[in-house]
Amino acid sequence: MPRSRRRAAVLVRATALTSALVLGASLSACSAAVSVDPAPDAANPACAPEMIAMPDTLGDAALRTTTSQATAAWGDPSAVILRCGVPTPGPTTDRCVTVNGVDWVIKDLTTATPSSSPSASPQAGSTPSASAGTGPTPSGDATEGPNDTYLLTTFGRTPATELVVDTSKISSATVLATIASAVAKVPQTKKCVGESEVAQLPQS
Repeated sequence: MPRSRRRAAVLVRATALTSALVLGASLSACSAAVSVDPAPDAANPACAPEMIAMPDTLGDAALRTTTSQATAAWGDPSAVILRCGVPTPGPTTDRCVTVNGVDWVIKDLTTATPSSSPSASPQAGSTPSASAGTGPTPSGDATEGPNDTYLLTTFGRTPATELVVDTSKISSATVLATIASAVAKVPQTKKCVGESEVAQLPQS
């Protein structure tokens, strides 16, 4: 076979091999998708700009493919799972933190729902329960306690965004600071109310 024809045959084989590798990688990525249940309002158009703006990494955790709309997961195994379109929390006395202009209501998921974990699908409607009051009270930075898994839900934004964070794998402060600009794509209509502000409200 002339040299030019041999070279052509080698190029054809190389192209076929490359295509096979790309296809194999695509199939592998699909099989590794994180199973996450969609939030009740996942189809809300307000979720789209937020999801498009989500970062490719949170610390050392890379963004992974998920199985449902308006969801995201980072880390392998998953350290953070996000869902846009969960019910908006009402007035509550649960702890609230503000990070880069975004208010988050915090629940200790380890003790609240022991069967849940960031590698499993968060349950629909698992946002913090509402109670009487004017709004959550900020209590400083999102510092980690003795438990590992936390449920955080945006306050004052509709639809709300929910996070399940395993703080044994990643700092919640890193997560909240990194995704703040994306979450802020959903307009804020209310904010956390501090104790000093509550004291100034009319008693009625």
